[in-house]
Amino acid sequence: MTNLKSTFSPIESLQAGAWLDAVAWNEQGLVPVIAQELGTKDILMMAWMNRDALLATLRLGEAVYWTRSRQKLWRKGEESGHTQKVKEIRLDCDGDTILLLVEQKDGIACHTGEHSCFFQQWDSESATWVDESKSKN
Repeated sequence: MTNLKSTFSPIESLQAGAWLDAVAWNEQGLVPVIAQELGTKDILMMAWMNRDALLATLRLGEAVYWTRSRQKLWRKGEESGHTQKVKEIRLDCDGDTILLLVEQKDGIACHTGEHSCFFQQWDSESATWVDESKSKN
């Protein structure tokens, strides 16, 4: 098995091509994307990409997503400054989910100011979600 270098290099001149067809885009032309922190392996967030977002990510070397609520491309951190530098990109076996390994600027990925968007944990005893955000502790 060939091991690829685990660092990603942006290709500013990359053009759309047949390689995009390896991605199983849904009916809306989107694919789910998981952002995982390279060093800690923490799952930071889930977002969506369309073809233009994936192409922009590959060109810039920073995560660019498609915001369904605003119906536009969204460069992660464009307002907050909490950008995601892409270090590695993986496509799952079915081609229907992308994994970005990123360096998260300032350690904040969630719009709430949390490190990860996944800070609500299910508690079976109380049958409820428990907020384990740092701001609550």
